[in-house]
Amino acid sequence: MRILLIKTSSLGDVIHNLPVLSDLARAFPDAVIDWCVEEAFADIPRLHPALHRAIPVAVRRWRKGLTRGAVWREIGDFRQTLGAENYDFVLDTQGLVKSALIAKAAPGVRLGYNAGAAREPLAARFYDQTFAIPRNLHAVTRNRWLAAAAFGLPADFVETTPLDYGIVPPSLELPWLGAAPRHAVLLSATSRDDKLWDEANWVALGRTLAERGITPVFPGGSAPERERAARLAAAVPGALAAPPLTLTDAAALLGHAALSVGVDTGLVHLSAALGTPTLAVYTATDPALTGALAPAARGFVRNLGGKGAAPTAEQVLAIAEMALRSAAPPSKQKPREAPRDASLRAVGDERAALLADTVPSADVDATSAN
Repeated sequence: MRILLIKTSSLGDVIHNLPVLSDLARAFPDAVIDWCVEEAFADIPRLHPALHRAIPVAVRRWRKGLTRGAVWREIGDFRQTLGAENYDFVLDTQGLVKSALIAKAAPGVRLGYNAGAAREPLAARFYDQTFAIPRNLHAVTRNRWLAAAAFGLPADFVETTPLDYGIVPPSLELPWLGAAPRHAVLLSATSRDDKLWDEANWVALGRTLAERGITPVFPGGSAPERERAARLAAAVPGALAAPPLTLTDAAALLGHAALSVGVDTGLVHLSAALGTPTLAVYTATDPALTGALAPAARGFVRNLGGKGAAPTAEQVLAIAEMALRSAAPPSKQKPREAPRDASLRAVGDERAALLADTVPSADVDATSAN
C-alpha cells in the first residue's frame, strides 16, 4: 500500500502530524508512506524512520512570483512529480483549499475532513471521502482521529495506541556550543509581538539556570530575533546566542538539552516531540487545542499562561526546577525503527480492497473513533 500524507505547514502543524505517520506505520507495516510538505519544513518528517520520501512544495514562495514563468514551470514540475506516483490513498490532514488542490493533483483515493471539520469548508469538495472529526480536540488528536477513521482502524485505536512522534534527535555536532556539559534552550523569538515574554523574565530564568551549571542558549532566526538573543545572552553570565540554525541543527540542540523553555513557536513543539523537558509560555493564545504535547513514552511538558495571562518569571522558574528534577541528563540516542503492529495488516488489506477504485464522495462520522 502506498500512502501520501499532506500537511504542508506551518512548523508546529507539521510536528503535530508526525504521530499520524507513526500510527500508520504501526498499523500497516508494509506501507510506503510519502509526505508533501513545505520546503522550509521538509527536514522534520525526514527525522522519522518510517518516512519513505519527503516531497517538498513551495506554495509560500510561489505565491510571491506568480508573474514569473520560472515559477509556473516549477509548479508544473511539482504536479508532474505527484502525478507520476501510484498512490493508493492520499490523506490531507490540513483541510485547506491549497492542501486539497495538492491532494487533487495526486493519484489515489483522496481522504480528508468534511466541510464542518475542515479549516476551509471548500476543501472538502476535493476529497473522495470525508470524515466528521470534532473540532474541540487537540490538533494532534484530531489528526490521529482523521487518519484512524480514514483507514478503517479500530474505534479505540487512538485511545489505546500511545502517542508517538517517532523522532529522535540527530547527533549533537555544534562546535559553537563548546564543551558545555548541560545546556538549556531558551526560545524567546516568535512571529508576533504579543506572544513575546518580557526580556527581564528571560534574564531571570537564564541567570538561575547558569547558577546551576546549565548553559543558557538563546536561538534567533531573523535579524531582530538574533539581536534580541544577543542582548539576552549578554545579560546572563555564560549564556550563548546561537548562530542561525537549520531545522536539523535545531533538533539536535533541542533534543540533547536538559531543558527547553519557549514562547508559542514551532520549535517548542519540536522540543516536546523529541522528549526534552519543555515549558511552553503562552501570553496571547490559548494552549488548549494547540499547546505542546508530550509523547507517551517520555517527556515532561507543561503549558503555562494563556491568552492575556502571561506567567511570571517565578512561576516558570518553579516549574523549571520540577522539570530538571524529573529528567536524567540526556543521552545520545540512535534513531529507532518506527513501531510496527502486524496484527493490523489485514485491516489495511481490506481497506485497500474496498477503495481500490475512486469512490464517490462520502461523509463519515468519526466521533465514535474515540
